[in-house]
Amino acid sequence: MRERKKADKALSSKMELILLRWIKAGELFFRKKSGALLLWPFFLASWRGTEEHESERAGREREREREEEGEDPAEEARNMRNLCNRARVGKARGGAAMSATASRVVTTSKDSRIGKKPVLVGKSEVKVEGQILTVKGPLGTLTREFPPEIALSLDDDKKEISFTKTEETRKSKQLHGLCRSLGQNMVTGVVDGWEKKLSLIGVGYRAAMKGSKQLELQLGYIHPVVMDLPEGVKAEVDKSQTAITITGYDKEIVGNFAAVVRSKRPPEVYKGKGIRFADEYVRMKEGKAGKK
Repeated sequence: MRERKKADKALSSKMELILLRWIKAGELFFRKKSGALLLWPFFLASWRGTEEHESERAGREREREREEEGEDPAEEARNMRNLCNRARVGKARGGAAMSATASRVVTTSKDSRIGKKPVLVGKSEVKVEGQILTVKGPLGTLTREFPPEIALSLDDDKKEISFTKTEETRKSKQLHGLCRSLGQNMVTGVVDGWEKKLSLIGVGYRAAMKGSKQLELQLGYIHPVVMDLPEGVKAEVDKSQTAITITGYDKEIVGNFAAVVRSKRPPEVYKGKGIRFADEYVRMKEGKAGKK
């Protein structure tokens, strides 16, 4: 049956090629004969009618062959659709083995891997009042109010803080991991503290402490840059006066003050002069080449 179909298909393609060549030859002939040009539409219409008749005849022959072999046209169409669906599924999976039946893959939303982890209290004292979390430790005390989409709870032993979603919305899913990270930063800050290290690179660039509450920077300007330290933040300058260490128990304040210090003279990309973080990589650019 399959060989016969292939032979019929090859024969039909050959006939179509012969007809197309014959049509092109006839078109050239009729164009040369201006009087016969009016007959071209009738000739084309008759050929299209013959083509439609041939396609209908081929369709009736295929149906007759299926009836003789006992095949159901509806069942064959159903099998063809299933085969196409399996091919699409296999292509979507990157060429993996196709399943026996095409099935729709449904994924369920999961909780944030960070948000579902509890925060260990450790040596700090924690107090939860509704949406307000207060953490007290050896270095200081921090208080933060969390959004209503996230619920805070303290276990019976007061050793773990859990963050859970109050509703299954897009905003609550976005805030779940964030709120847990903020709570962990509070506990870590009051127990161990946070620090940022800065380096001064450049001729004449140096730093010094002016008392215990001010940081003085010499950055190539005609005047020194004096900065007041925020509350809860300490700064230390090494003996070379080119390295600054900023420490504190609030991660946001420490990071923000370090960024402000860096902004006073950001590193430039040709010589690398300026203030940069100790672990910062500055991609250098090549300067203009001199004339040869």
